[in-house]
Amino acid sequence: MTDQPTVLFVCVHNAGRSQMAAGYLAHLSGGRVSVLSAGSQPADQVNPVAVAAMAEEGIDIASETPKLLSGTAVMESDVVITMGCGDTCPIYPGKRYEDWELDDPAGQVIESVRPIRDEIRTRVQALVDDLLGQPTVR
Repeated sequence: MTDQPTVLFVCVHNAGRSQMAAGYLAHLSGGRVSVLSAGSQPADQVNPVAVAAMAEEGIDIASETPKLLSGTAVMESDVVITMGCGDTCPIYPGKRYEDWELDDPAGQVIESVRPIRDEIRTRVQALVDDLLGQPTVR
């Protein structure tokens, strides 16, 4: 791993879970971790309910755009976090892989997305603490 680790979040549409996780990682790491996100079948736009849920946390992901997963993104990453994308993520030696089982916020109302968002924050906080070797300010 380089001095600044790179984390790639992958979900099917790159419109909800992976975008929320990327937003949290950028925020909670204070820019000390490079953040990528992608999807195996990217949507046209980020889920507006995910955008609203993150806005409640003071994190703006409204300008993000879903991106297609590429082997290059995986190669550039030290850690690859998958979220329900199955076997579509290429596996490369020397990478750290984690699969986070999270409900998909697609088609859900904000009251149902908040617990997903909160679980993502908890997991991202633990990842930041692990990658940076110290607890961050919460």
